[in-house]
Amino acid sequence: MPQPVGKWTVAVSIAFGSLMATIDTSIVNVAMPQIRGQLGASLQEITLVTTAYMIAMVLIMPLTGLLGSLFGQKRVYLASLIIFTAGSVLCGMSRSLEMLVIARIVQGLGGGALQPTQQAILRQTFPPEEQGMAMAVFSMVIMVGPAIGPVLGGKITDDFSWPWIFLVNLPVGLLGIYLTWRNVHEAPDVLATQRERAKTARANFDWAGIILMTVAIGAMQYVLEEGSSADWFDSTSIVIGTFVAVVALLAFIIRELTAVAPVVDIRLFRDPTFASGTAIGGIVFAMLMGSMFLLPVFTQELMHYTATQSGMLLLPRTLAMMVASPFVGRLYNKVSPAILVGIGIVLTAFGCWMQADITLATSTGELLVPLSVTGIGFSFLFVPLTTAALSSIPRADLAAAAGVNSFVRQVGGSIGLSVFATLFTQYSSQASTGLASAVTTLRPEVAAQTFAIKAQLLTRGYSSDLATALAHKALMGRVAVQGTVIGFDKTFILQAIAFVVVLPIAVFLRVQRTQTPAHVELSVE
Repeated sequence: MPQPVGKWTVAVSIAFGSLMATIDTSIVNVAMPQIRGQLGASLQEITLVTTAYMIAMVLIMPLTGLLGSLFGQKRVYLASLIIFTAGSVLCGMSRSLEMLVIARIVQGLGGGALQPTQQAILRQTFPPEEQGMAMAVFSMVIMVGPAIGPVLGGKITDDFSWPWIFLVNLPVGLLGIYLTWRNVHEAPDVLATQRERAKTARANFDWAGIILMTVAIGAMQYVLEEGSSADWFDSTSIVIGTFVAVVALLAFIIRELTAVAPVVDIRLFRDPTFASGTAIGGIVFAMLMGSMFLLPVFTQELMHYTATQSGMLLLPRTLAMMVASPFVGRLYNKVSPAILVGIGIVLTAFGCWMQADITLATSTGELLVPLSVTGIGFSFLFVPLTTAALSSIPRADLAAAAGVNSFVRQVGGSIGLSVFATLFTQYSSQASTGLASAVTTLRPEVAAQTFAIKAQLLTRGYSSDLATALAHKALMGRVAVQGTVIGFDKTFILQAIAFVVVLPIAVFLRVQRTQTPAHVELSVE
């Protein structure tokens, strides 16, 4: 007779895979200059390294339910972790751009099912009264990964070489594989339901649904990843990609609503709790990813921090979130999720508003409070949203629901990044243009700066004409920098306002706590 395994042992066992998958969404960005230089890739080509991973990962997320029915959640998680680890090793061994992109696709295919499967296993492991705590654990894993990715990636790249940002996944992956195999065992009632569904799915396999979903998600993720760099709808490829994504998505929805055994169970959205929690989660996650994106760019591009220094600067937000998440998890059973989400929105908006005051002279100490406030706000948002969305889903449907929920959240994050990156670029350009029109030698202060710069250049042996040209260029460079600072500040203010605007949506988060699935303790096989 197998001995029971504690819920925290299960939680730790399945945390490694999701943590690695989330870290790898950001860790590669730090090493891009080194990868590009060694592989001889252009700036446009090197973006495929990130785009390929994201498309593959997002493509697998909605299929988690189908895969779980066919093979079992534990087997899906183990297979995904093995594929992800193998893909990581292939990435570290790649010596050409083509090889690296293929390896990243393998890595993404493995990583896509890790988050939703972990979420489903945690929900089945923890008792109803501890569901908030279970999702607090999940939230810390999902949110800590992108936060520590740049720090870890910068340190590894600086001290070793870029292949090691992938190769370090090997020992961690092997440990996760062993612990999952040793400690996780699915409940008999879930396995029985999955076997029945697997029979129906095999007899009526939804190939059309898979093809339409692949086309829709691939085209959509391409548009979101490449739209900003391609000037959006000024690019023919983006227009075609958008058209293909919309048509394929509509055809996919119609197909899934009429299929005998749909590859993605869209009917889950008939549950108002799941529908509201998932939709609100997608909107809020778009805001969160936009907020997380700006500050690292500011510190690295304008303050010339290294990736490691930039990552260390953001640690207060991560630490605040780690401290607050268990507290919010305990509050979940005592306070309405709508109230918790409302508090999170207000705190995050306030943190964004405080960050709108940053300048090139802002010290790291001055960022401590706004980063801590936003970190606490993230906890109040992520924990109740991930908990509430699945609160009324039957145990056997948790994997499918978690896959759809993770997919919507990931797409929301991609949309948020694209929107705020585009707005930041526009604001910076507008501010620089406005400042440039005011920089004229007819103004005494401008003339004085031009003269001072020219005098320094003349002492270094430059001719008078060249010194004058370089002095004007230096001033325009300062204008561009200040315009970028203004662009950051305006985008932070917009984020704060946007959070306040979406605050009323929290009232639609309705949760029937009595519908929480029953608990069955997991045990060792």
